[in-house]
Amino acid sequence: MSSYKSRIADKIIERKLKGKGAVLVEGPKWCGKTTTSEQLAKSVIYMSKPEDVRTNLLVADLNPSKLLEGETPRLIDEWQIAPKLWDAVRFESDHRDGFGHFILTGSAVPPKMDETFHTGTGRVAWVKMRPMSLYESGDSNGSVSLGELFSCSKDIVAESAIESLEQLAFLICRGGWPGSIGLEEDVALEQAFDYLDAVVNIDISRVDDVKRDPERAKRLMRSYSRHQGTQTTYTVLRDDVAANESDSITEDTIYSYTNALRKIFVIEDMPAWNPNLRSKTAIRTSDTRYFIDPSIATASLGMGPNDLVNDLRTMGLFFETMCVRDLRVYAQSLGGDVYHYRDKSGLECDAVIHLRNGAYGLIEIKLGGDNLIEEGVENLKNFSARIDTDKMKSPSFLMVLIGKGKYAYRREDGIYIVPIGCLKD
Repeated sequence: MSSYKSRIADKIIERKLKGKGAVLVEGPKWCGKTTTSEQLAKSVIYMSKPEDVRTNLLVADLNPSKLLEGETPRLIDEWQIAPKLWDAVRFESDHRDGFGHFILTGSAVPPKMDETFHTGTGRVAWVKMRPMSLYESGDSNGSVSLGELFSCSKDIVAESAIESLEQLAFLICRGGWPGSIGLEEDVALEQAFDYLDAVVNIDISRVDDVKRDPERAKRLMRSYSRHQGTQTTYTVLRDDVAANESDSITEDTIYSYTNALRKIFVIEDMPAWNPNLRSKTAIRTSDTRYFIDPSIATASLGMGPNDLVNDLRTMGLFFETMCVRDLRVYAQSLGGDVYHYRDKSGLECDAVIHLRNGAYGLIEIKLGGDNLIEEGVENLKNFSARIDTDKMKSPSFLMVLIGKGKYAYRREDGIYIVPIGCLKD
């Protein structure tokens, strides 16, 4: 317990418990859901504990409320293996005084659950937990606060904790898996490959009891890796996978596999942002493809840090995936979401952080270098100029988020240049 490193999700879960009967913590395996929730729980039942799982399932079927007995908040780990617990938690939350009775953790959306799964309104709060951001893993010094950029415009001068391209490449390939933090580099890099093996051999089939071919799953994930940060269609993914298969494959099959990956939180695509614009430009509404962590993409392609350093274009794509992961973690802490923008003219914005109060910030993601930074600055200026500020707020800030760069600073035109090794929530 004493070695536990605080996560941004800690304060989110703790806050939710003060106003809801239960909090459901969802996210991929190995991201730290159980460890984080254990810090806040007063009693625990591990539903998938091997020696207890049969008994737990039997009790959950006959008398699910029995499993909810214990000091609160009571943690019910991997609750989704016994879906009947959902209704029991809702009922108990309705009939007990006060708040903060239960914490549920799950690494998959339960199979065969009907719409009642989503009728926890007023009783249950959802918290999505992702692999660790660079600030949480100690690889960003947190000298630039995203929250402060929303609250006021100010000059900043900060130095990045990431000193080299090689270090950045390692962080992309290692990913944010808590179990990999602090290990020897070779051992840390192996964790993402082990995660990939578990996904394709076990988890992608177990999530809904549909047998799926591990090799086909690997090919799909390789294709998904190559299309990180794009709005690639299922047709393109099908054709990409089919090129390496002797048998035909349908779009429905591709959808089945990707939907399974989504249910176990391996995939987390980014929705499109739809602002009020001065012109009538048609906005692209397709989701942008992303894994929940960049290490899944590099492992799927069999790439390591040296491969990225020798292929900066590919490194830039996976750096973007890492930035999106971190921005999602930080935005969630601020009560916001992350979107992308692209219109018919080709104008894009890599990330838009939109808060509940209507405030938003526009972010371009670039690996680094003066030319790419200037390209990002011009994109931000062109995009922000099209926003109709008579109908919506002006952006709180414009930022180019970079990988390689020593300092964070505010330019004379007000645009922030911030290395990812400086950023926090």
